Amino acid sequence: SMAYLTRHTADAAASVAVTSYWQPLGAPPAGENGGHLAAMGAQPRWVSLALTLPNADENWLAGFARGFHALAAQHHVALIGGDTTRGPLSITVSIKGTVPAARALRRSGAQVGDGIYVSGHLGAAALAVQQSLHHLSIDAAALRQCQQRMEYPQPRCELGLALRDIASSALDLSDGLAGDLMH
Repeated sequence: SMAYLTRHTADAAASVAVTSYWQPLGAPPAGENGGHLAAMGAQPRWVSLALTLPNADENWLAGFARGFHALAAQHHVALIGGDTTRGPLSITVSIKGTVPAARALRRSGAQVGDGIYVSGHLGAAALAVQQSLHHLSIDAAALRQCQQRMEYPQPRCELGLALRDIASSALDLSDGLAGDLMH
């Protein structure tokens, strides 16, 4: 049977100072894109990366590369190209994968009466953001866990592969449960 190529691209433009988050910054764009492929039941294979930087900061680049490559290596994804340019900070990641013919999990497969199941810890990254904006206060241990989920998102690739022949539909909850259920 044929395998179909799937792709997801996301752009992240940063208009805020990111120097305090230089090390994990490479993981979120790769992790978020991997989540979209995982929701299709696709096997991530290749990624391209375009970086636009206002200036070359070796420490920032080293930390970014560590985060990006750690996540790519964890899922056996090869960096196959990209571009680097000078300008306002922008990160564009395009991840490609494969899924066997007729086995992709599509949002359109959902039917009235289907059960809804969620994996992971919903809202943890949002709590970390709210804490950083001083909109709430959570204890130090919980904050560390929330920051970990925000800074190092983990695509659920293995779960997506396991659900290919079980689930009727799947989606990544990057916009939140209520928002994504409307898709």
